[in-house]
Amino acid sequence: MNDVKNADPKRNAGEQLPLVFSHDAASGRDDLLISERLAAAVSIVDAWPAWPSPVVVLAGPVGSGKSHLARIWRELSGAVDIHPELGSDAAVAAAAGPVLFEDADRLGFDDNALFHVINSVRENGTSLLMTSRLWPMSWPVLLPDLRSRLKAATVVEIGEPDEVLLSQVIVKLFADRQLYIDDKLVLYIVVRMERSLNAAQTIVERLDRLALSRGTKITRSLAAEVLNELGNSEPAD
Repeated sequence: MNDVKNADPKRNAGEQLPLVFSHDAASGRDDLLISERLAAAVSIVDAWPAWPSPVVVLAGPVGSGKSHLARIWRELSGAVDIHPELGSDAAVAAAAGPVLFEDADRLGFDDNALFHVINSVRENGTSLLMTSRLWPMSWPVLLPDLRSRLKAATVVEIGEPDEVLLSQVIVKLFADRQLYIDDKLVLYIVVRMERSLNAAQTIVERLDRLALSRGTKITRSLAAEVLNELGNSEPAD
């Protein structure tokens, strides 16, 4: 039995010359795979604008789905991206409508600028969504007034994806490429890979490109090669 089936017969003709471009997987609201770990975050996004507070923070590890949810919310709300730093017009944008600040803990911000953004949101009845790997109380905030504002924000935590969700994601990512992968191969990948959605996307992309360049099917040995290159080890007994 083949490990993976190619649903597009035209694809075979170009297997020796794989195109080098970033594959755009479906990433809209209808494409979101919802598991227990994502349920609360999905609910808060879907509930907009009826949020419990004007400021919401989605907190979770790298690859947990924060960016996907942020994109969905941006499309839903018409939010604009901001970076609250010295000299920015972030507070002005926040007065005009919903705003999105992604990777707050990684990109950093100016305390006063973020404080003014939150005040602008509160005073003008708009919304602010922030994403972060860490809870706001772990951010290096020195301004007491900003820390107080952040305590009033609604924080929704997203956990690491479990094996069930990762399996669904891998199947979906292959399906986006018109490839249908064997369940046993999916399980082989999932139990050996890093537990993140980013890792799933990287693995699928590398497997597809490697298989095309070699003119071969996606097999367990090919998966093992890619996993090894990415530093993934054999599962513990």
